[in-house]
Amino acid sequence: MTVSRPNILLLYTDQQRGDALGTVNDDVLTPHMDALARRGTHFTNHFVQNPLCMPSRVSMLSGRLPSSLGITSMGVPVPEDLPTLPVLLGRAGYTTANLGKLHFLPHANRDHRLPHPTYGFDRIEISDEPGVYDDAYLAWVHRQDPNAVDAVRCPLPPARAVWERLMGGDAEAVERADYAALDPLPAPAELSHSVFVAQRTIEFLAERSSADPFFCIAGFYNPHPPLRAPQRFLDLYDPDGLHVPDDPIADDHDDPFYHSAHRRLVTHGYYALVSEVDHHIGRILAELDRLGLTDDTIVVLTSDHGEWLGQGGRYGKGFPGDDLVTRVPLVIAGPGVRSSVVDEVIEAVDLAPTLLELAEVQPPPFLQGCSRSPELSGAPGDPTGVAVTEGAGWKSLRSAHHRYRIDGDGESLHRVRPVGATGTDREACVDDPALLAEHRALLLDHLLRAERPLQPTFPY
Repeated sequence: MTVSRPNILLLYTDQQRGDALGTVNDDVLTPHMDALARRGTHFTNHFVQNPLCMPSRVSMLSGRLPSSLGITSMGVPVPEDLPTLPVLLGRAGYTTANLGKLHFLPHANRDHRLPHPTYGFDRIEISDEPGVYDDAYLAWVHRQDPNAVDAVRCPLPPARAVWERLMGGDAEAVERADYAALDPLPAPAELSHSVFVAQRTIEFLAERSSADPFFCIAGFYNPHPPLRAPQRFLDLYDPDGLHVPDDPIADDHDDPFYHSAHRRLVTHGYYALVSEVDHHIGRILAELDRLGLTDDTIVVLTSDHGEWLGQGGRYGKGFPGDDLVTRVPLVIAGPGVRSSVVDEVIEAVDLAPTLLELAEVQPPPFLQGCSRSPELSGAPGDPTGVAVTEGAGWKSLRSAHHRYRIDGDGESLHRVRPVGATGTDREACVDDPALLAEHRALLLDHLLRAERPLQPTFPY
């Protein structure tokens, strides 16, 4: 079937760092993501604008910096009238859907059975923290097997446990320890959240009743902890064969939680979650083929932020926003997209204007990113490209080989490893006034170019 505009399928993972992909890391088993990267354009130095879920997601889907949105931290509800990609594409005739995680609302202090704002989506099935709340995922599990609901439930994240106590709920609820142990999913593998996302996405593709193009987000939660992968995906890996980088900061830590043995355990669970997502991405892409939609569909693979995996004595994500938590995969494949690898630095706010251009939708002037359609057509990347990551009270600029950060405590320029390598950029600061001044100027220039003031309607 041929449509006048391409369909857009966004495969959106959670907490997948840039090297958690088989094309750049032999330890990770991701054959379907790898095949997608080989037939499309793989941006190997793609950086998000914030190292946390909510601000990163709304920034990417709106094409605007977190600071311009006023959303630089977790817990800030996204305004319902914000013109994001589903709104802009919907106005151009696209049928839009979000299936799985979206995380435009704080999830710890609300009843997930209540209707969720649509945010421009025609179809929306939200599960922001699978297994914790009575949401679309648990309702789906109940329809498959009512007796399995308790098995897929997770302990509460810390903020939810606090809210339960404040509201007089289950004061004895156990807060989860996301990195303490590697526990296989205690439910059948066919009832995992990744299956839910894949199945609902496949059904959406098959149930389309018109030739209108679609924009669909498959909102996977993996490889976000807790580390509860189905056993079959844990069995894909020999933990003793996994490469765990030497890390003096972590290995000299007083707590063995950060030593190489525990980091290896966490890495094993994390990679298994990545492989589970990959398996179900393969199912979705096979359904595209079966329906004859592959040649008409732009497929995007990306994530909202990365993961430290214990390196530098840290797990999770957040400030100071180094490479491990801000560099994430970006693969774009589909009609008119050449097979290539782009190593130059780009940023996540570039995705919205790129997709709008591919959809032949005029990008509005308030977008702050730059369309990457030339690179998708085979043009070389920009070797002077930079990316800004920012949070409450700090900003960071990533150039080709360095990272500059300024915050309330002063300024610092950190070395980063060469393009294509993995590792933390919390190395010794570069004591070079000229380099410091250069990156300060690059940050100011980038922020000035990104300003989008409201336009006057008359001289005064």
